[in-house]
Amino acid sequence: AMYKILPFFRSIQNYSKDKFKGDLSAGLTVGVMLIPQGMAYAMIAGLPPIYGLYASTVPIIIYALLGTSQQLAVGPAAMIALLTAAGVGALAPAGSEQYISLAITLTLIVGVMHVVLGTLRLGILVNFISHPVISGFTSAAAIIIFLSQLKNLLGFQIPRGEHTFDTLAYAIQHIKETHSLTLLISIVSIVVLVVLKKVKSIIPGPIVIVILGILGVTFLGFQDQISIVGSVPEGLPSFIIPNFNKEIIIDLAPLALIIALIIFMQSIAVAKAVHIQHKDYKILPNQELIALGAANIAGSFFQSFPTTGGLARTAVNDQAGAKSVVASLITATLIILTLLFLTPLFSNLPNAVLAAIITVAVYSLLNYKEAQYLWQTHQGDFWMMAATFIVTLAIGIEEGIITGVILSLGMMIFKTTKPHIAELAQVPGSEAYRNVKRFEELENRDNMLILRWDAQLYFANTSYFKDEMERRILLKGETLQSIILDMESITDIDSTGLHTLEDFIDDLKQKDLKLYLAGVRGPVRDLMVKGRLIDLIGEQNLFLTVHSAVLHHEHPEMSTDADKKYVLQSNITPSAS
Repeated sequence: AMYKILPFFRSIQNYSKDKFKGDLSAGLTVGVMLIPQGMAYAMIAGLPPIYGLYASTVPIIIYALLGTSQQLAVGPAAMIALLTAAGVGALAPAGSEQYISLAITLTLIVGVMHVVLGTLRLGILVNFISHPVISGFTSAAAIIIFLSQLKNLLGFQIPRGEHTFDTLAYAIQHIKETHSLTLLISIVSIVVLVVLKKVKSIIPGPIVIVILGILGVTFLGFQDQISIVGSVPEGLPSFIIPNFNKEIIIDLAPLALIIALIIFMQSIAVAKAVHIQHKDYKILPNQELIALGAANIAGSFFQSFPTTGGLARTAVNDQAGAKSVVASLITATLIILTLLFLTPLFSNLPNAVLAAIITVAVYSLLNYKEAQYLWQTHQGDFWMMAATFIVTLAIGIEEGIITGVILSLGMMIFKTTKPHIAELAQVPGSEAYRNVKRFEELENRDNMLILRWDAQLYFANTSYFKDEMERRILLKGETLQSIILDMESITDIDSTGLHTLEDFIDDLKQKDLKLYLAGVRGPVRDLMVKGRLIDLIGEQNLFLTVHSAVLHHEHPEMSTDADKKYVLQSNITPSAS
């Protein structure tokens, strides 16, 4: 029971000196990487940089105790920070006390939603956000984040416009106001980051440019010439109680739900990706929800904004040798030591350096390769991705995600209302039957129509089922004597579907056409028994395979189905198959 509540104790079973060496190396590496990253992502969230370090302490510790992934590196992330800024920014000015209070309350609500979803085992809700939608949203988010950092990259104030492109338009119109020294620092920082990333340097690029930036400003006396982080509070985050105002919770709830789902989806995807290399533990999605939720709930009492599992940090954590969640505890310890003793060192850090870290980090979110892939393979998904991208950029972040989810559900419903239906014919010299539109030289019988319905039969597609059946029967002509319905692909049937089949059987009887069913699955067969359709069709007209039904039609006097006892069993339970 203790292992189930606190998976941490399972992870340190049989803990060894070799494991600790790997965890120490990984924990320190990720910690060094997270210090500048956390501060940069706090800026995206519209918060003072120190809040990025606050978000890298308590949430990491809590996840380490409760999470099932041994390598997932939890902390601030660019996309979640952007969502925070977009939602909270509509309610209060960025950086203000009210804004900070709202961001912390948002963290609490997100955490509570995670715990509730995990407790109720509702992790499947994340499936309603499809991959094309996420790709479209993240690509738009990358551009929005980049544009939000233009003021720090170029060195002059750019007012926040009503729409994303207002920022770009203002920057272009006032490009002559660019501060040369700030731009130089930005360009050098970006170049150093890209080069170190390509050569796969042992020392994380962000920490290199942070050290260079601080040293450069300090020794060259640029404090008054460029924008710097300035005074950074010392010490650990103080304990606070988030604002429980009912109206605030109602205002933040829709945004919180979106953030909660994206955090879970991103974290579980990253955890599963890295888990492929490690077979000594299991990822439990609902426990992950509880762990992420508890991390954010606890974090909200120590001034954290929403945190998630980060892809880049997790990859670094794994590659640096992390064997267990002890690596995350070491990372959190390094951040705590930084908060206690090192924060004064960051006062001379140029904001242009943090903006460069953000710019390089979000470039990987631009998923243009996915757009190319979708255009070549599935244009419906491409347009769904494009719509999410455009709405997110042109109207807003929440609107973009909501549009994507609606389009995903709409596409799913549309596909099930008009599912694939195939007319089959026999492959010469075999017992196999294939789609006549895909294969040539099949043996087609004029007096027989063999159809395969590739979906569940339910209220939304029964009209299409009836129309298609009638159309294909008419096309077959007066030579038609029997219809074989291959039901192997039908996994479920509702009451409307049962009534539709009943009407279909009656229509065929009036036309003096015989109906044979092949490959009826157990759960569907149970429903047909309960709906008394089996009596209407006749047990003798059910077959294991299409070929058995064909042979029976051509030679009814012969017992063609040797496995007839498996077609319909009277002692099966309703859930058996």
